[in-house]
Amino acid sequence: MIATMMLAVVTSPAVPADAETAIAAALTDSAAGWSAGNMRRFLAIYAEDAVFVTKAGLVRGKAAIAARYDRSYGKDAAKRGRLSFRILGSRGIDATHRMLWAQWRLDYPGGRQDAGVTSLLFERQPAGWRIVSDHSS
Repeated sequence: MIATMMLAVVTSPAVPADAETAIAAALTDSAAGWSAGNMRRFLAIYAEDAVFVTKAGLVRGKAAIAARYDRSYGKDAAKRGRLSFRILGSRGIDATHRMLWAQWRLDYPGGRQDAGVTSLLFERQPAGWRIVSDHSS
């Protein structure tokens, strides 16, 4: 009995299967918001104190992340493209945190595409699973 309890503590914490479903649904909705030019919907998945890692440094807070995206993409669909994600894997950190790796893809008018990978740390908050750290390249 004690050995079983110790094994449970040492092994990776279990994250309910519904966490994966909820996170995948939130990512899909976020991508739909991006593609529709609805930045509020796109950013709904981010925690207020989220950190976005860029090659130029850290962008701290949802408002600063929104301002960065607005400067870079604005409302121009040709600059923004249509966003989609393909989940590559995930791992439970503890009962309230989950790491997710995904490939992102932007399809632009005229057939041009961009793609990269992202590492997202999610935290279960009262409003649902939210990104607290985003490193995309």
